[in-house]
Amino acid sequence: MPMDLCAQIQRSFDQRYTSHARHSLDELPDSFTITDPHIPGHPIVFASPGFLKLTGYARCEVLGQTAAIFQGPGTSRRSVMEIREAVREERTEQVVLLNYRKDGTPFWMLFRVCPVFSADGGAVVHFVAVQVPLHKKDGSGVRDFGFGCCRKEVCTDSLSELGRVCSVEQVLERDVIDAELEREDPCVASDEEMRSAATAMDNIFSVLTHFSEATGRFVCRKRCSIPDVGLLSTSLIISLGRIKQSFVLTNPHLSDMPIVYASDAFLKLTGYERSEVLGRNCRFLGGTDTDTSTLYLIKESIKAEQPCTVRILNYRKDESSFWNFLHISPVRDASGKVAYFVGVQIEDSNKNDDSQCLSPEKRQLSVVGVVKVAVRSLSMSAGSSKS
Repeated sequence: MPMDLCAQIQRSFDQRYTSHARHSLDELPDSFTITDPHIPGHPIVFASPGFLKLTGYARCEVLGQTAAIFQGPGTSRRSVMEIREAVREERTEQVVLLNYRKDGTPFWMLFRVCPVFSADGGAVVHFVAVQVPLHKKDGSGVRDFGFGCCRKEVCTDSLSELGRVCSVEQVLERDVIDAELEREDPCVASDEEMRSAATAMDNIFSVLTHFSEATGRFVCRKRCSIPDVGLLSTSLIISLGRIKQSFVLTNPHLSDMPIVYASDAFLKLTGYERSEVLGRNCRFLGGTDTDTSTLYLIKESIKAEQPCTVRILNYRKDESSFWNFLHISPVRDASGKVAYFVGVQIEDSNKNDDSQCLSPEKRQLSVVGVVKVAVRSLSMSAGSSKS
Protein backbone atom coordinates (compact mmCIF):
# COMPACT_ATOMS: atom_id res chain seq x y z
CA MET A 1 0.00 0.00 0.00
CA PRO A 2 1.39 3.47 -0.89
CA MET A 3 2.64 5.42 2.13
CA ASP A 4 0.31 8.35 1.37
CA LEU A 5 -2.74 6.05 1.39
CA CYS A 6 -1.53 4.30 4.55
CA ALA A 7 -1.23 7.67 6.32
CA GLN A 8 -4.71 8.72 5.17
CA ILE A 9 -6.23 5.48 6.47
CA GLN A 10 -4.47 6.01 9.82
CA ARG A 11 -5.76 9.60 10.05
CA SER A 12 -9.25 8.50 9.05
CA PHE A 13 -9.60 6.92 12.49
CA ASP A 14 -7.18 8.92 14.59
CA GLN A 15 -8.86 12.26 13.81
CA ARG A 16 -12.29 10.99 14.83
CA TYR A 17 -11.87 8.29 17.51
CA THR A 18 -9.48 7.51 20.38
CA SER A 19 -6.68 4.97 19.95
CA HIS A 20 -8.77 2.30 21.70
CA ALA A 21 -11.46 2.26 19.01
CA ARG A 22 -9.71 -0.26 16.75
CA HIS A 23 -9.14 -2.67 19.63
CA SER A 24 -12.80 -2.53 20.67
CA LEU A 25 -13.98 -3.03 17.10
CA ASP A 26 -11.64 -6.04 16.80
CA GLU A 27 -13.39 -7.65 19.76
CA LEU A 28 -16.77 -7.63 18.00
CA PRO A 29 -17.57 -11.05 16.49
CA ASP A 30 -19.33 -9.69 13.41
CA SER A 31 -18.14 -9.41 9.82
CA PHE A 32 -17.97 -5.76 8.81
CA THR A 33 -15.89 -3.10 7.09
CA ILE A 34 -15.65 0.69 7.44
CA THR A 35 -14.94 2.90 4.43
CA ASP A 36 -14.01 6.58 4.07
CA PRO A 37 -15.62 8.50 1.16
CA HIS A 38 -13.19 11.41 1.67
CA ILE A 39 -10.20 9.31 0.58
CA PRO A 40 -9.97 8.94 -3.22
CA GLY A 41 -11.58 5.67 -4.30
CA HIS A 42 -13.70 5.40 -1.12
CA PRO A 43 -11.47 2.61 0.27
CA ILE A 44 -11.79 0.29 3.25
CA VAL A 45 -10.12 1.80 6.34
CA PHE A 46 -11.09 -0.95 8.79
CA ALA A 47 -11.87 -4.66 8.35
CA SER A 48 -13.02 -6.80 11.28
CA PRO A 49 -11.45 -10.19 12.13
CA GLY A 50 -14.84 -11.75 11.31
CA PHE A 51 -14.75 -10.25 7.82
CA LEU A 52 -11.18 -11.44 7.22
CA LYS A 53 -12.12 -14.95 8.32
CA LEU A 54 -15.19 -14.93 6.07
CA THR A 55 -13.32 -13.80 2.95
CA GLY A 56 -9.91 -15.40 3.51
CA TYR A 57 -7.98 -12.15 3.08
CA ALA A 58 -5.34 -10.73 5.40
CA ARG A 59 -5.98 -7.25 6.74
CA CYS A 60 -3.06 -5.79 4.79
CA GLU A 61 -4.66 -7.11 1.59
CA VAL A 62 -7.98 -5.41 2.31
CA LEU A 63 -7.13 -1.97 3.71
CA GLY A 64 -7.03 0.62 0.95
CA GLN A 65 -9.07 -1.58 -1.39
CA THR A 66 -12.67 -1.14 -2.56
CA ALA A 67 -15.53 -3.63 -2.38
CA ALA A 68 -14.97 -4.45 -6.06
CA ILE A 69 -12.26 -7.00 -5.16
CA PHE A 70 -14.95 -9.19 -3.55
CA GLN A 71 -17.24 -9.13 -6.59
CA GLY A 72 -17.28 -11.58 -9.47
CA PRO A 73 -19.28 -12.82 -12.47
CA GLY A 74 -22.30 -13.78 -10.38
CA THR A 75 -22.51 -10.52 -8.44
CA SER A 76 -25.76 -8.74 -9.29
CA ARG A 77 -25.05 -5.47 -11.05
CA ARG A 78 -28.46 -4.24 -9.97
CA SER A 79 -27.67 -4.85 -6.29
CA VAL A 80 -24.32 -3.09 -6.64
CA MET A 81 -26.10 -0.10 -8.21
CA GLU A 82 -28.58 -0.06 -5.30
CA ILE A 83 -25.64 0.15 -2.88
CA ARG A 84 -24.00 2.93 -4.90
CA GLU A 85 -27.28 4.84 -4.99
CA ALA A 86 -27.61 4.54 -1.20
CA VAL A 87 -24.08 5.89 -0.78
CA ARG A 88 -24.88 8.76 -3.14
CA GLU A 89 -28.03 9.59 -1.18
CA GLU A 90 -26.26 9.02 2.17
CA ARG A 91 -28.81 6.56 3.52
CA THR A 92 -29.01 2.99 4.85
CA GLU A 93 -29.51 0.12 2.40
CA GLN A 94 -29.76 -3.65 2.71
CA VAL A 95 -29.40 -6.16 -0.16
CA VAL A 96 -28.63 -9.83 -0.66
CA LEU A 97 -25.38 -10.12 -2.59
CA LEU A 98 -23.19 -12.84 -4.08
CA ASN A 99 -19.53 -12.17 -3.29
CA TYR A 100 -16.28 -14.09 -3.62
CA ARG A 101 -13.58 -15.18 -1.21
CA LYS A 102 -9.87 -14.81 -1.88
CA ASP A 103 -9.73 -18.40 -3.22
CA GLY A 104 -12.50 -17.59 -5.71
CA THR A 105 -15.32 -19.51 -4.02
CA PRO A 106 -18.66 -17.65 -4.07
CA PHE A 107 -20.92 -17.10 -1.08
CA TRP A 108 -24.24 -15.37 -0.45
CA MET A 109 -24.46 -12.67 2.18
CA LEU A 110 -26.86 -10.09 3.55
CA PHE A 111 -25.12 -6.77 3.00
CA ARG A 112 -26.22 -3.80 5.14
CA VAL A 113 -24.58 -0.39 4.69
CA CYS A 114 -25.13 2.67 6.87
CA PRO A 115 -23.59 6.19 6.85
CA VAL A 116 -21.80 7.60 9.90
CA PHE A 117 -22.60 11.29 10.40
CA SER A 118 -20.63 13.99 12.16
CA ALA A 119 -22.81 15.39 14.94
CA ASP A 120 -21.35 18.89 14.73
CA GLY A 121 -21.60 19.48 10.99
CA GLY A 122 -23.95 16.90 9.52
CA ALA A 123 -21.35 15.53 7.10
CA VAL A 124 -20.87 11.84 6.36
CA VAL A 125 -17.48 10.79 7.75
CA HIS A 126 -17.61 7.01 7.17
CA PHE A 127 -19.80 4.18 5.91
CA VAL A 128 -20.21 0.94 7.88
CA ALA A 129 -20.99 -2.24 5.94
CA VAL A 130 -22.09 -5.41 7.75
CA GLN A 131 -21.93 -8.78 5.99
CA VAL A 132 -23.99 -11.71 7.30
CA PRO A 133 -23.26 -14.99 5.43
CA LEU A 134 -26.43 -16.72 4.24
CA HIS A 135 -27.21 -20.40 3.76
CA LYS A 136 -29.24 -21.48 0.75
CA LYS A 137 -32.16 -23.71 1.62
CA ASP A 138 -32.60 -27.33 0.40
CA GLY A 139 -28.86 -27.82 0.26
CA SER A 140 -28.50 -25.87 -2.97
CA GLY A 141 -25.46 -23.72 -3.48
CA VAL A 142 -23.63 -21.66 -6.01
CA ARG A 143 -21.77 -23.73 -8.54
CA ASP A 144 -18.05 -23.16 -8.72
CA PHE A 145 -16.59 -21.87 -11.97
CA GLY A 146 -13.11 -20.95 -13.16
CA PHE A 147 -13.27 -17.25 -12.36
CA GLY A 148 -9.75 -15.95 -12.99
CA CYS A 149 -9.99 -13.38 -15.76
CA CYS A 150 -13.73 -12.87 -15.35
CA ARG A 151 -13.35 -11.70 -11.75
CA LYS A 152 -10.72 -9.23 -12.83
CA GLU A 153 -13.03 -7.88 -15.50
CA VAL A 154 -15.82 -7.28 -13.02
CA CYS A 155 -13.46 -5.39 -10.70
CA THR A 156 -12.55 -2.76 -13.30
CA ASP A 157 -14.53 -0.03 -14.97
CA SER A 158 -12.01 0.34 -17.76
CA LEU A 159 -12.77 -0.99 -21.23
CA SER A 160 -9.08 -0.83 -22.06
CA GLU A 161 -8.36 -3.13 -19.11
CA LEU A 162 -11.02 -5.51 -20.40
CA GLY A 163 -9.25 -5.61 -23.75
CA ARG A 164 -5.96 -6.52 -22.09
CA VAL A 165 -7.17 -9.25 -19.76
CA CYS A 166 -9.89 -11.01 -21.75
CA SER A 167 -9.78 -12.64 -25.15
CA VAL A 168 -12.95 -12.91 -27.24
CA GLU A 169 -13.41 -16.50 -26.10
CA GLN A 170 -13.12 -15.51 -22.43
CA VAL A 171 -15.68 -12.74 -22.85
CA LEU A 172 -18.11 -15.25 -24.35
CA GLU A 173 -17.38 -17.68 -21.51
CA ARG A 174 -18.08 -14.90 -19.01
CA ASP A 175 -21.47 -14.21 -20.60
CA VAL A 176 -22.39 -17.88 -20.32
CA ILE A 177 -21.36 -17.96 -16.65
CA ASP A 178 -23.36 -14.79 -15.94
CA ALA A 179 -26.45 -16.27 -17.58
CA GLU A 180 -26.17 -19.55 -15.65
CA LEU A 181 -25.70 -17.78 -12.33
CA GLU A 182 -28.60 -15.43 -12.97
CA ARG A 183 -30.90 -18.40 -13.65
CA GLU A 184 -30.22 -19.78 -10.18
CA ASP A 185 -32.69 -18.99 -7.44
CA PRO A 186 -31.35 -16.01 -5.45
CA CYS A 187 -30.66 -16.56 -1.79
CA VAL A 188 -33.15 -15.04 0.65
CA ALA A 189 -32.24 -13.75 4.09
CA SER A 190 -34.21 -15.17 7.01
CA ASP A 191 -35.67 -13.02 9.78
CA GLU A 192 -32.94 -14.25 12.10
CA GLU A 193 -30.21 -13.25 9.63
CA MET A 194 -31.76 -9.81 9.20
CA ARG A 195 -31.87 -9.40 12.98
CA SER A 196 -28.19 -10.40 13.13
CA ALA A 197 -27.30 -7.63 10.64
CA ALA A 198 -29.27 -5.05 12.61
CA THR A 199 -27.73 -6.12 15.93
CA ALA A 200 -24.23 -6.05 14.49
CA MET A 201 -24.80 -2.51 13.21
CA ASP A 202 -26.07 -1.45 16.67
CA ASN A 203 -22.94 -2.86 18.32
CA ILE A 204 -20.59 -1.14 15.87
CA PHE A 205 -22.25 2.24 16.32
CA SER A 206 -22.12 1.81 20.08
CA VAL A 207 -18.32 1.57 19.83
CA LEU A 208 -17.97 4.41 17.32
CA THR A 209 -20.14 6.85 19.25
CA HIS A 210 -18.40 6.04 22.55
CA PHE A 211 -14.86 6.57 21.25
CA SER A 212 -15.77 9.63 19.19
CA GLU A 213 -17.36 11.25 22.22
CA ALA A 214 -14.05 10.94 24.05
CA THR A 215 -12.31 13.00 21.34
CA GLY A 216 -15.03 15.66 21.21
CA ARG A 217 -15.77 14.81 17.56
CA PHE A 218 -19.03 13.00 18.17
CA VAL A 219 -20.53 10.80 15.44
CA CYS A 220 -24.08 9.52 15.15
CA ARG A 221 -26.20 7.16 13.11
CA LYS A 222 -28.67 9.78 11.93
CA ARG A 223 -28.05 13.39 11.02
CA CYS A 224 -28.22 15.19 14.34
CA SER A 225 -27.76 18.66 12.86
CA ILE A 226 -28.54 20.59 9.72
CA PRO A 227 -25.63 20.08 7.29
CA ASP A 228 -23.23 23.00 7.04
CA VAL A 229 -24.00 25.39 4.21
CA GLY A 230 -21.81 24.48 1.28
CA LEU A 231 -21.22 20.93 2.51
CA LEU A 232 -20.35 18.66 -0.41
CA SER A 233 -22.33 15.47 -0.85
CA THR A 234 -20.64 12.09 -0.51
CA SER A 235 -21.29 11.39 -4.19
CA LEU A 236 -19.50 14.56 -5.32
CA ILE A 237 -16.57 13.94 -2.94
CA ILE A 238 -16.13 10.43 -4.36
CA SER A 239 -16.29 11.74 -7.95
CA LEU A 240 -13.78 14.50 -7.28
CA GLY A 241 -11.50 12.07 -5.45
CA ARG A 242 -10.86 10.21 -8.71
CA ILE A 243 -9.11 13.25 -10.21
CA LYS A 244 -5.33 12.99 -9.80
CA GLN A 245 -4.39 16.60 -10.64
CA SER A 246 -3.92 19.44 -8.15
CA PHE A 247 -7.11 21.48 -7.80
CA VAL A 248 -9.46 23.11 -5.31
CA LEU A 249 -13.17 23.83 -5.37
CA THR A 250 -14.40 27.08 -3.80
CA ASN A 251 -17.93 28.20 -3.00
CA PRO A 252 -18.70 31.80 -4.09
CA HIS A 253 -22.00 31.77 -2.16
CA LEU A 254 -20.24 31.55 1.21
CA SER A 255 -18.52 34.38 3.03
CA ASP A 256 -14.98 34.98 1.69
CA MET A 257 -15.40 32.25 -0.97
CA PRO A 258 -13.76 29.41 1.02
CA ILE A 259 -12.23 26.19 -0.26
CA VAL A 260 -14.76 23.36 0.12
CA TYR A 261 -12.68 20.63 -1.55
CA ALA A 262 -8.94 20.15 -2.02
CA SER A 263 -7.42 17.27 -3.96
CA ASP A 264 -4.63 15.08 -2.61
CA ALA A 265 -2.31 16.43 -5.31
CA PHE A 266 -2.98 19.99 -4.09
CA LEU A 267 -2.09 19.01 -0.52
CA LYS A 268 1.10 17.35 -1.75
CA LEU A 269 2.02 20.42 -3.81
CA THR A 270 1.47 22.91 -0.99
CA GLY A 271 2.41 20.81 2.05
CA TYR A 272 -0.80 21.53 3.94
CA GLU A 273 -3.16 19.08 5.63
CA ARG A 274 -6.74 19.03 4.39
CA SER A 275 -8.00 20.35 7.72
CA GLU A 276 -5.68 23.36 7.32
CA VAL A 277 -7.10 24.20 3.90
CA LEU A 278 -10.86 23.68 4.01
CA GLY A 279 -12.80 26.80 4.95
CA ARG A 280 -10.02 29.22 3.94
CA ASN A 281 -9.81 31.58 0.99
CA CYS A 282 -7.10 30.72 -1.54
CA ARG A 283 -5.25 33.96 -0.78
CA PHE A 284 -3.34 32.15 2.00
CA LEU A 285 -1.10 30.78 -0.78
CA GLY A 286 0.11 34.29 -1.52
CA GLY A 287 3.09 35.96 0.08
CA THR A 288 5.50 38.87 0.09
CA ASP A 289 6.41 38.73 -3.60
CA THR A 290 3.03 37.70 -5.00
CA ASP A 291 2.06 40.15 -7.74
CA THR A 292 -0.96 42.22 -6.66
CA SER A 293 -1.93 42.96 -10.27
CA THR A 294 -2.31 39.21 -10.88
CA LEU A 295 -4.50 38.92 -7.80
CA TYR A 296 -6.63 41.78 -9.14
CA LEU A 297 -7.02 39.99 -12.50
CA ILE A 298 -8.21 36.83 -10.69
CA LYS A 299 -10.66 38.87 -8.59
CA GLU A 300 -12.14 40.59 -11.65
CA SER A 301 -12.48 37.30 -13.57
CA ILE A 302 -14.37 35.73 -10.65
CA LYS A 303 -16.59 38.80 -10.38
CA ALA A 304 -17.41 38.54 -14.11
CA GLU A 305 -17.90 34.73 -13.78
CA GLN A 306 -15.30 34.18 -16.49
CA PRO A 307 -12.35 31.75 -16.67
CA CYS A 308 -8.79 33.02 -16.45
CA THR A 309 -5.26 31.62 -16.60
CA VAL A 310 -2.33 33.26 -14.81
CA ARG A 311 1.22 32.57 -13.69
CA ILE A 312 1.48 33.51 -10.04
CA LEU A 313 4.08 33.18 -7.29
CA ASN A 314 2.67 31.09 -4.43
CA TYR A 315 4.06 29.75 -1.16
CA ARG A 316 3.97 26.32 0.46
CA LYS A 317 3.40 25.64 4.13
CA ASP A 318 7.17 25.50 4.70
CA GLU A 319 7.34 29.03 3.17
CA SER A 320 9.20 27.88 0.05
CA SER A 321 7.91 29.57 -3.09
CA PHE A 322 6.87 28.13 -6.44
CA TRP A 323 5.50 29.49 -9.68
CA ASN A 324 1.92 28.36 -10.05
CA PHE A 325 0.44 28.04 -13.54
CA LEU A 326 -3.15 28.57 -12.37
CA HIS A 327 -6.41 28.18 -14.26
CA ILE A 328 -9.68 29.28 -12.62
CA SER A 329 -13.09 28.57 -14.09
CA PRO A 330 -16.72 28.87 -12.95
CA VAL A 331 -18.63 25.61 -12.49
CA ARG A 332 -22.34 25.81 -13.22
CA ASP A 333 -25.10 23.51 -12.02
CA ALA A 334 -27.85 22.01 -14.18
CA SER A 335 -29.83 25.27 -14.03
CA GLY A 336 -26.90 27.28 -15.41
CA LYS A 337 -26.09 29.10 -12.17
CA VAL A 338 -22.51 29.26 -10.91
CA ALA A 339 -22.26 26.75 -8.05
CA TYR A 340 -18.49 26.73 -7.54
CA PHE A 341 -15.18 27.92 -8.92
CA VAL A 342 -12.48 25.38 -9.66
CA GLY A 343 -8.81 26.32 -9.51
CA VAL A 344 -6.31 23.97 -11.16
CA GLN A 345 -2.65 24.35 -10.20
CA ILE A 346 0.41 23.16 -12.12
CA GLU A 347 3.86 23.93 -10.77
CA ASP A 348 5.72 25.83 -13.47
CA SER A 349 9.07 24.08 -13.63
CA ASN A 350 11.31 22.29 -16.11
CA LYS A 351 10.71 18.88 -14.55
CA ASN A 352 9.36 16.00 -16.58
CA ASP A 353 6.13 14.94 -14.97
CA ASP A 354 4.59 11.93 -16.71
CA SER A 355 1.74 13.98 -18.09
CA GLN A 356 1.34 11.71 -21.12
CA CYS A 357 2.58 14.54 -23.37
CA LEU A 358 -0.48 16.69 -22.65
CA SER A 359 0.15 20.40 -22.47
CA PRO A 360 -0.53 22.15 -19.14
CA GLU A 361 -3.52 23.91 -20.72
CA LYS A 362 -5.09 20.62 -21.87
CA ARG A 363 -4.49 19.01 -18.48
CA GLN A 364 -6.19 21.93 -16.75
CA LEU A 365 -9.15 21.95 -19.12
CA SER A 366 -9.50 18.19 -18.64
CA VAL A 367 -9.82 18.65 -14.87
CA VAL A 368 -12.31 21.49 -15.32
CA GLY A 369 -14.40 19.33 -17.67
CA VAL A 370 -14.58 16.41 -15.23
CA VAL A 371 -15.52 18.70 -12.33
CA LYS A 372 -18.24 20.37 -14.40
CA VAL A 373 -19.74 17.02 -15.40
CA ALA A 374 -19.72 15.80 -11.77
CA VAL A 375 -21.43 18.95 -10.44
CA ARG A 376 -23.97 19.12 -13.25
CA SER A 377 -24.84 15.42 -12.96
CA LEU A 378 -25.30 15.72 -9.21
CA SER A 379 -27.57 18.75 -9.49
CA MET A 380 -29.63 17.04 -12.22
CA SER A 381 -30.13 13.90 -10.11
CA ALA A 382 -30.94 16.02 -7.05
CA GLY A 383 -33.53 17.93 -9.04
CA SER A 384 -35.16 14.80 -10.39
CA SER A 385 -35.32 13.19 -6.94
CA LYS A 386 -37.22 16.20 -5.61
CA SER A 387 -39.76 16.19 -8.43
